[in-house]
Amino acid sequence: MRSGPRPIILQGHERSLTQIKYNKEGDLLFSVSKDKLANVWFSHNGERLGTYDGHNGTVWCIDVDYASKYVLTGSADQSARLWECRTGKQLVKFATPTSVRTCGFSYSGKTIFYTTDNVMGHPCRIFFHDLKDELAQSTEPKKIIDLPAGNKITAAVFGPLDKTLITGHDDGTINVWDVETGKIIKSSQEHEKYINSIQLNGDQTSFVSASKDSTAKLFDTETLEVLKTYKTPTNVNSAAISPLRPHVVLGGGQEAREVTTTSTRVGKFEVRFFHLIFEEEIGRVKGHFGPINTVAFHPSGKSFASGGEDGFIRVHAFDPDYYEFEFDY
Repeated sequence: MRSGPRPIILQGHERSLTQIKYNKEGDLLFSVSKDKLANVWFSHNGERLGTYDGHNGTVWCIDVDYASKYVLTGSADQSARLWECRTGKQLVKFATPTSVRTCGFSYSGKTIFYTTDNVMGHPCRIFFHDLKDELAQSTEPKKIIDLPAGNKITAAVFGPLDKTLITGHDDGTINVWDVETGKIIKSSQEHEKYINSIQLNGDQTSFVSASKDSTAKLFDTETLEVLKTYKTPTNVNSAAISPLRPHVVLGGGQEAREVTTTSTRVGKFEVRFFHLIFEEEIGRVKGHFGPINTVAFHPSGKSFASGGEDGFIRVHAFDPDYYEFEFDY
């Protein structure tokens, strides 16, 4: 698969990327890394606008609200932080007992969540806050959910209408929580290993999960039925659904320390495209010098970005042939 003109290479991190995220309009791209930095870029030319500076450990997650007014980050420094998007000013710091692994805004922007790891005798927890309260400098959560001992959330997003939270776990389980009651209302054990990421499609009727079991799966958001499965020979670290074409993009790759003990072919680090419906691989894009940790489609569907273990973000615009592609079946 050709991805059009030469990609834009974003060089602003010194260590591996952990997550990238477009805002709703797609003019901004946010990135976080193991180098403690959270950056924001112009997506059309790769110019870095600035850095949300303050974390003292790996920043595992980032999200931006619908209006691009606020940014939320979570870090291994035992904190989640709320920032003003435009100025980079830190508005609130939420101190936590352990590392913050996932975080996000509800679609309405009125609620935020973040989850913490189960280490040092502390359980994995889900914290919910009303945003209006946080801007009044109240850091008390409106709800905390404690997970059973040994259970860890590794990926999470708000579900439709802000009523549910969808979580992926280190044992491959996917749960849907009722935000109001804090109870699990649906559960799936279709994956066999660690869930690395969960991303919804545009209308939130489905989502794609990425797992260390070398698959990505398309789920119905309401029923948790597995609709499609996309298989690769290596770990899948991230997956995203195109808003424009019936395509899914997968990023992953065998960890560098394992490549020397197995086939060199398996160690190749490529973004893989699959047909959403037919589940077949339709193309690959090369470029990264290590595993691909995070991928995202531009909201227009006309480009995509990937962040890798090599510390680089690559933004690819599609050439005209991409829009004319039809699956031969």
